[in-house]
Amino acid sequence: MKVILQVDVKKIGNKGDVVEVAEGYGRNYLLPRGLAVEANPGNLRQVAEVKKAESSKVDRELKEAEKIGSTLQDKIVNVSAKVGEGGRLFGSITTQDIAEQLRRQLSVEIDKRKIDVKEPIKTLGSHPVTVKVHPKIHVSVTVEVTPE
Repeated sequence: MKVILQVDVKKIGNKGDVVEVAEGYGRNYLLPRGLAVEANPGNLRQVAEVKKAESSKVDRELKEAEKIGSTLQDKIVNVSAKVGEGGRLFGSITTQDIAEQLRRQLSVEIDKRKIDVKEPIKTLGSHPVTVKVHPKIHVSVTVEVTPE
């Protein structure tokens, strides 16, 4: 029996897959629980349309991420902070601070969790930071820390 999976089913397949299962397994387990629907021409057409819409959405998101990535590529973001003896900062520059300055200076909204700082920024000067705009697009940005 051929069915179209509505959710990911362990050891069978992922959502949207058309799979061949035993007649009893399909009728007694998958169909009553809503885990799958029968693979008839109407349902197959619907699955094809959903996959097409999904792929166009992924392409659109990638193009948007490339545009943001080109905006951010090799830019310098200035962050000012209170400084103590020897150029040491009171506290450190957080990803939240960097995200806020990206929004203010470059008009780009980036989630703080997508900013990768190798080690805490606790001194004045330039520090390289990686911004993950998209799972496939990583951009390097320089954070310039200046005294307040």
